[in-house]
Amino acid sequence: PYPYCYRCPFKQTFPDCHYWCLDFIDEFVLQKYVPPEEVAAILFEPIQGEGGYVVPPPGYFQRLKKLADKYGILLIDDEVQAGMGRTGKWFAIEHWNVEPDIICSAKALASGLPLGATIARAKVMDWAGGSHASTFGGNPLSCAAACAVIDIIKEERLLENATKQGTYILKRLEELKEESEIVGDVRGKGLMIGMEIVEDKESKKMASEKASEIMKRSWKRGVAVITCGVSTIRIAPPLNITRELVDSALEIITDVVKEVEKGQ
Repeated sequence: PYPYCYRCPFKQTFPDCHYWCLDFIDEFVLQKYVPPEEVAAILFEPIQGEGGYVVPPPGYFQRLKKLADKYGILLIDDEVQAGMGRTGKWFAIEHWNVEPDIICSAKALASGLPLGATIARAKVMDWAGGSHASTFGGNPLSCAAACAVIDIIKEERLLENATKQGTYILKRLEELKEESEIVGDVRGKGLMIGMEIVEDKESKKMASEKASEIMKRSWKRGVAVITCGVSTIRIAPPLNITRELVDSALEIITDVVKEVEKGQ
């Protein structure tokens, strides 16, 4: 199970849980369900995307890496949503100081043009000639776009901007959470931020209808947000967003949340 601390499937609380979700993988999955020697790799998202913008706790991936190394299992890091500066790092896994064996990248890599990349250690990718091929691989236009994207991220210091603006957005949303009964959790890194909407903070019942209403009203007022998971508002603005635009968007989101909470 993904380490979803706000809704821990094991009913534990971090850090007192001592990473029970990892113990489950080792002691149940690998010992009772599938032998570790038959597991080629563990595929994960550093921050869960469509599942709700869920951020694993500090230390999680370091421990997952130790578990994988213990059994000789490869780690495959899916950076399709979280990579290319979205979290303030080139790849989100860098926040945990872990080097996976394989990284998958796409989407923002070519900024809208179709391109994906598999990046891996030499011992994994050193194949004999002709052992793998791709029908549409090596598209020159997409590759040129990716080179331009990398240059722009560097030259315009977009990693720094994502970190700066993201820290500010999280602070503002935490303040909103303190004021609102329907904002259950706020989480994220850089400009990959999730705001989970609930019926009330005590029950933490997912409020998908309220989340959808917040999304629709925000769109009508000029702020493009979208839901993910069951009832999480996904906030992922462009990496070059300015503080002025951030403040304008947050003002609209705050007003909409308060309206929906009051049933207006």
